[in-house]
Amino acid sequence: MNHIATPAAATTSATSAAKHEKYVPFAPVKLTDRQWPNRTIEKAPVWCSVDLRDGNQALIEPMGPDRKRAMFDALLKMGFKEIEIGFPAASQTDFDFCREIIEGGKIPDGVTIQVLTQAREELIRRTFEGIKGAKRAIVHLYNSTSELQRRVVFGLDRQGIVDIAVAGTKLIKQLAAEHPETEIVLQYSPESFTGTELEFALEICEAVMETWGASAANKVILNLPATVEMSTPNIHADQIEWFCRNMKNRDAAIISLHPHNDRGTGVAAAELGMLAGADRVEGTLFGNGERTGNVDVITLALNLLTQGVDPELRIDDINEIVRVAEYCTQLPVHPRHPYAGELVFTAFSGSHQDAINKGLKALAKSNHGTWEVPYLPIDPQDLGRSYEAVIRINSQSGKGGIAYVLEKDYGIQIPRRLQIEFSKTVQRIADETGKELAPADIHNAFKAEYLDIDAPLALIEHSTEPRGPNSGARVLNVVVSRDGVVSTLKGSGKGPIDAFLDALRQGAGIDLHVVDYREHAVGEGEDAQACAYVEVKTNDERTLFGVGMDADIVTASLRALVSAANRASR
Repeated sequence: MNHIATPAAATTSATSAAKHEKYVPFAPVKLTDRQWPNRTIEKAPVWCSVDLRDGNQALIEPMGPDRKRAMFDALLKMGFKEIEIGFPAASQTDFDFCREIIEGGKIPDGVTIQVLTQAREELIRRTFEGIKGAKRAIVHLYNSTSELQRRVVFGLDRQGIVDIAVAGTKLIKQLAAEHPETEIVLQYSPESFTGTELEFALEICEAVMETWGASAANKVILNLPATVEMSTPNIHADQIEWFCRNMKNRDAAIISLHPHNDRGTGVAAAELGMLAGADRVEGTLFGNGERTGNVDVITLALNLLTQGVDPELRIDDINEIVRVAEYCTQLPVHPRHPYAGELVFTAFSGSHQDAINKGLKALAKSNHGTWEVPYLPIDPQDLGRSYEAVIRINSQSGKGGIAYVLEKDYGIQIPRRLQIEFSKTVQRIADETGKELAPADIHNAFKAEYLDIDAPLALIEHSTEPRGPNSGARVLNVVVSRDGVVSTLKGSGKGPIDAFLDALRQGAGIDLHVVDYREHAVGEGEDAQACAYVEVKTNDERTLFGVGMDADIVTASLRALVSAANRASR
């Protein structure tokens, strides 16, 4: 058996502190007068989806015909005008799919398909067989240009790499002339651009442009891929700006970005690359791709939306896009994925919930259309999501979130001090279960604590009558059950609440003093209920709440006092 020594094996005895010494920092670009930091993104780039090619090749189970069609249809629905549909010369599945959508008339007017090919004659010729009959196609030619690959993979000098690109360009130009029924756009990628000396990347790209005869009327797409993300995003931006500023014929090229996410900063690199002068971005839905993935087009597009820029993609049903992407890739979208994850519009923290609740209410009362809600950078409804899932309850939650759930789902608008009181009940339940509480769990806990109390006192019926002519007072006759014994109590006061307090004091020895009273309707029309809240103080100086609900507002108020009396007796 042969044993191959690896760097890890060779340095097993080395201390972890020395591991960094085998890595070389990425050299910065000498660009002292860089302009990109002072710019803002004011329009969307030209988007090109590479889900069906770059994304597909990274899947454990590459897409078959059904999943390819589902992805293609989803991309069309979102509004992509350029879609890389595959590598027809390298895969029979890709070739067949290319023929299917061309022969089947599945490519709408205004949409351009893109196909990838290496700079090899047999592959280029097979590519043209794949796109035969298309109205317009981007032929994406690439060869690797980085210093590392020139040295350890190809064993070629710079001129040898340039010759490969030029030969491929000449053949594409020849075949394009032989197929005038198809408008051919050339795209060239110096693969591993980020690992290529800038002056050499520019040299080879300009050689391709000259061979093609690029002009302002016949632009070449120069795709500058971060095939491996190797530097911080600011250096990537410097590379793009240097390239754009040093080109001979900038107006003859569309500068395209193809970031990967090896350092976890693909989105940032793309945004800074756009600031630096790029016109176009290639990426995938939710960032699927080799290793850590391609740049995430959904995140990029919605970042633009939050800055007041039209992303020029339709993302108004994010749940449907997630569903299709998960079906096609057989990969889950992470619950914390920006904008799209199941939990990204969900607050569990009490302070966050309270702020969101107040922000939504303030927004509803405002007269302007500007989105301003704490902790929510985008309106979930713009993405087809609802507010119902914004606030969810667990042991980290607070009063604001609990109040939001009760009001949003059940129309119960509990006063602030009651929010504080009831939050302790919810906290105890959440701590005991260790789980998230559904809205129904919160509602059931509220009913058990305030409305459906199995306690000594129960209201059966009541009636009122004037105490005397012009007295302004009312006499309340109320039938109650106390510890199973039915009795009639009588009290008087300025209103039913005052009279019931008097009746409880005289007939039951229950002495309560009302600190605050509130009421509101729950629902509308004939099915509407009144919800009454009383905050009372007991003789032992405790302050607590009672809640009552009934179709009749007086009955709801008396039930609230019964609720408070029962809770005081615990």
